[in-house]
Amino acid sequence: MSETRRIVVLDGYTTTPADAAGVAPEGEPSWDAMRVLGDVTVYARSDDADVEGRIGDAACAIGNKVRFTAGRFAALPKLRYLGLMSTGTDAVDLGAAAAHGVVVTNIPGYSTASVAQHAWALALALVGRMPQAARAVRDGGWLTSPDFCFAVGRWHELEGKTLGVVGLGDIGTAVARVGAALGMRVAAFSRSRKDVGLDVDWVELDAVFAQADVLSLHCPLTPETEGLVDARRLSLMKPTAVLVNTARGALVDEAALAAVLVEGRIAGAGLDVLATEPPTTGCPLLAAPNCLITPHLGWASVEARHRLMGLLTGNLRSWAEGSPRNVVTPQGASA
Repeated sequence: MSETRRIVVLDGYTTTPADAAGVAPEGEPSWDAMRVLGDVTVYARSDDADVEGRIGDAACAIGNKVRFTAGRFAALPKLRYLGLMSTGTDAVDLGAAAAHGVVVTNIPGYSTASVAQHAWALALALVGRMPQAARAVRDGGWLTSPDFCFAVGRWHELEGKTLGVVGLGDIGTAVARVGAALGMRVAAFSRSRKDVGLDVDWVELDAVFAQADVLSLHCPLTPETEGLVDARRLSLMKPTAVLVNTARGALVDEAALAAVLVEGRIAGAGLDVLATEPPTTGCPLLAAPNCLITPHLGWASVEARHRLMGLLTGNLRSWAEGSPRNVVTPQGASA
């Protein structure tokens, strides 16, 4: 495995909060299994200007959000393998990787349960008005209430309502299963209308927006899907509906979503992703009403990160042995 002698991890902190020596705290995923494959250098974070110097003549790089452009691949002629610590591949110019002979692998399926759970946590919190209720209790509203039941507004059952899902891959399917278990009708839009073992009403994209009481996004970010949730589609939604996005922030026109929230034209939005992460102070959603934002943590349960590390190491080992797996093609499909 001579090609794996030097392995550079560019942004390892979110996968496991290792120290400067790359040693992970007890209970966190460890880089130890990867060290069997070569000399592993772990950087918690890498600024854009650091990348070429840190990789140098290494054949193997591991990254998550670091961008790999055509120019970057050209500047790294010894690079032969790029292992992504993610399912999404939008940070990489896959065509340029192929042109420069770099194998790119991703990590499919590791966070399905975690992201589905988080999507429903956001949806249920919004539908049940839980942030408002908890805030009212903290502010003393229940203490001064004449009744045992302190209401902060109306909320509704989900049984009999419609769950709209955009993208019915593994995570979208897991979210749909929970919706079905809650007694919801599932209306979905997906490029491939595959059998997922559920009673699904396949509808066009605009119809998902119009029919959903809870609308959950689970499609990849591509040039075709960027800004998919725009002002026109938001105008199709019910005033009682909530939007949940645990996929990619740039799927949503943030100014348009902020506007409909300010105007009360939908009931709320639960977002685990934003177009720019971390957000800037000018992000219009940070001050929007009925907008519940979490800091891109739906994927990051301890269990999911352990699975990620095992798959990441396995991908590298398979490539080193000449039988690469989870290879991502320029079209974005895993081999």
